[in-house]
Amino acid sequence: MKILIVEDEIMIAEAVAHILKKNNYSVDIAADGESGLDFALSGIYDIIILDIMLPKKDGFSVLHSLRDAKIPVPVIMLTAKNQTQDKIKGLDSGADDYLEKPFEMDELLARLRALSRRKGEFAYNGILQYGDITLNPHQLLLTSKDKETKLTPKEAQALELLIANKYITVSKDIMIEKLWGYESNAEDNHVEIHISLLRKKLKQINSTLTIKAIRGLGYILNYPGEV
Repeated sequence: MKILIVEDEIMIAEAVAHILKKNNYSVDIAADGESGLDFALSGIYDIIILDIMLPKKDGFSVLHSLRDAKIPVPVIMLTAKNQTQDKIKGLDSGADDYLEKPFEMDELLARLRALSRRKGEFAYNGILQYGDITLNPHQLLLTSKDKETKLTPKEAQALELLIANKYITVSKDIMIEKLWGYESNAEDNHVEIHISLLRKKLKQINSTLTIKAIRGLGYILNYPGEV
């Protein structure tokens, strides 16, 4: 799962990003509203953590612009403690949740899991299930029946992306943006290597799930048990 943090207090943003990365989230940081909006309009993020008080463009303006552009990404707004009107305004503007500053990381992680479940991509506690596999992206654990194997963070993120888009061909460009970042220098062969490794690990646990390459388009999951 890829998360964008839009927060001008860099020490806070980096501390939150560090903990999210330890929980195997992929994270980008934007330090002002204008750059945050530019990042968000790329459409590559699964959830956005958006502060209200930002330089260049405040959080409400960023949120309005996102919703006007029909970007449906879930947004958690960061509000000052006891600022009820900010919470109401944020929710009315299209925010999905809010969190008072200062906040506990355990609460933020729980809210991220809740928003993920609301999107319909996850089973209980952030665990994904599709076909005959179960993926725990936070423990980097892939299981099928009674067999299991460990994944690298990039392998887990790639499989997570394919499961979330299981009926859609995912292009290499989207994979690069999701796994390595909006301004990454990663190339197609980086994707090909990780897909190859994922295929080997699916075979290792005797899964019948396969990753099919659609020439010139990208990759899609194929589960023979699904009509």
